[in-house]
Amino acid sequence: MDKLPVKMVKNQLCVPMLDLAKLAGQLPQISQHLQLEAKASRQRLELAQRLLTRAETQQTELVAAQQQWRDRLLFAAASPVESLATRHDLRVPPAKHTVFATDGSQIAPSHHEIAYCYLLNVGRIALHYGQSLHPLLDSLPEVFYKPEDLYISRQWGIRTEEWMGYRRTVSEAEVLADLAQQWVEAPRYSRLPNLAMVDGSLIYWFLESVPSEARDRLLPPILAAWEQLQQAGVPLMGYLSASRSSEATNFLRLEACKFSEPNCLSHCGDRGDRLPCQVVDPLRDTALWASQLEPGQRGPLWQSSAKILDLYSESLRIYFCYVHVGTEIARIEVPAWVATDTDLFEQALSIMLGQVYKGDGYPVALAEAHNQAVVRGGDRARFFSLLEQQMIRAGLRNVGTSYKEARKRGSIA
Repeated sequence: MDKLPVKMVKNQLCVPMLDLAKLAGQLPQISQHLQLEAKASRQRLELAQRLLTRAETQQTELVAAQQQWRDRLLFAAASPVESLATRHDLRVPPAKHTVFATDGSQIAPSHHEIAYCYLLNVGRIALHYGQSLHPLLDSLPEVFYKPEDLYISRQWGIRTEEWMGYRRTVSEAEVLADLAQQWVEAPRYSRLPNLAMVDGSLIYWFLESVPSEARDRLLPPILAAWEQLQQAGVPLMGYLSASRSSEATNFLRLEACKFSEPNCLSHCGDRGDRLPCQVVDPLRDTALWASQLEPGQRGPLWQSSAKILDLYSESLRIYFCYVHVGTEIARIEVPAWVATDTDLFEQALSIMLGQVYKGDGYPVALAEAHNQAVVRGGDRARFFSLLEQQMIRAGLRNVGTSYKEARKRGSIA
């Protein structure tokens, strides 16, 4: 009998990395835990619904108390700027409009590669409806290799990989603003409805913990890009799928407070992490509004109270609402200048909803921006191959990956 190739024999004898037989014994416990958690979630939702009904009748008093005791609260709660009973049906998007979107991806730096550098790739999209125009679908790559790009963040205790993600956020905002401004500067298209979309929040919570010197290199260019959109008259919108926020639900804690004044520091400062008003925690906003909205409807508009927004200008402070887009409850964020312009806000929401329907549950412009930006394994290999060829042409010697990286790529397992 002929011998099988060594690699085939090794593959046949290879033990699976995940032993499903051992794992199966743990699944019943997980099921029981999830069943109990589902029951508790239903109870929290029912309580939140009752609190919402009561809060609707005394919303003015609750908002006034929130404003008065804001500095004494131990939780972050958004402020409703419309009636809590608001349920608006969104309009049909205009026949002619344009949607801009950006998203980013990266190749992280590695000491095992032929050169220590990183790459940012920003996908950009412009979709034109009712205008008989070709869409724009491309990406803008940029390589960072200078010491000031690779090591500057270490002085603030920020890893290069983390800094790379922050820089990507800046690039996404700047590319989006440039793309939209170039389009609306053409007289033929300047008056057509449009919308600039980003995937995720416009509230950069992560910057709250970043040293101020580092934050000053990140937030100003982002806000400058947003001001560029404002000057061009292009509304900006952040789309959050599966949002984990509890900002709106936290407002109900003012109704649940058992004290006449919501002075958390005086009444509950020594109670630890769990406060008496946390009766529906950890219920998310999306769970509550899923029980309140019909498909195609939005709930009331809220103003976020995130601390980082103190660094935003008044026209760029963030407002949000929840929208039943048919497949889920999405959190929609816009800057103040959009939220306070009722017609522009409703128009932007209508375009957003049209994007969700066209994308089968997720905005098609954002999905395409992601597809343009994503760097796949083959792209990474080709990038480093091109870099290797260039280094050899430049006369550099001993060009190659580490033995560890070469061994991982050549595994026979």
